[in-house]
Amino acid sequence: MDLYCAVDLRAGRCVRLRQGDYGAETVYDDDPVARAVAMAEDGAGWIHVVDLDGARSGRPDNAPVVAEIAAAVDVPVQAGGGVRTAATAEAWFAAGVTRVVLGTAALKDPDLVRNLARSHRIAVGLDARTGEVATDGWLAGSGKSVLDVAQGFASDGVDAFVVTDIGRDGTLDGPDIAGLAAMLNATTTEVIASGGVGHLDDLRALAALEGSRDRRLSGVIVGTALYERRFTVAEAAAVLAAPAPGVS
Repeated sequence: MDLYCAVDLRAGRCVRLRQGDYGAETVYDDDPVARAVAMAEDGAGWIHVVDLDGARSGRPDNAPVVAEIAAAVDVPVQAGGGVRTAATAEAWFAAGVTRVVLGTAALKDPDLVRNLARSHRIAVGLDARTGEVATDGWLAGSGKSVLDVAQGFASDGVDAFVVTDIGRDGTLDGPDIAGLAAMLNATTTEVIASGGVGHLDDLRALAALEGSRDRRLSGVIVGTALYERRFTVAEAAAVLAAPAPGVS
């Protein structure tokens, strides 16, 4: 199970939001590139970058920083936020991003996702409040459930689903185990968990989570817990590298 270390960008700085609230921002670093490099050196499997400004504006506002991170780290980068056109996605791939996450575009322009997925590694971001997928930087509801959206892309070659429980994001209160189990049962596409991780035991619970057909999560995104020093990147990586119960 892969560890994705989160680097959320706002005005070029490394920040975290609580429950997706742009008014509840904590700035952790003025140098997100250095932060990403340190995470990679400490054992991150991936760096997960989100352009928070872009998620609201629909433009890649922090694209230069995304490119700098991709060039600076020696692990793969997954990036999203403000990717609403093929040109933006292509630019991020050209800058060295390994996988691009489309969230709002997946709801408003699903053919964009399907077309890009034919030749690129694309993830669909499923950011939800009480089961409903949100769009436009988590500010608007879509009227569609996480499971319905996921099943709509089931046969389109999407690389992964990034599933975020907005109500838990940044809270350190624990992940949505039941919701993630339902996702594992609903799709054969890789599922990456996001939101709520506050302790190493949360990572152990996610690593042990098993859906039907022996399905397990492919990764977990961790942000606030690392910035608040609940545990280190190295400690998290070690937990996720250990065999899950019942897996040899």
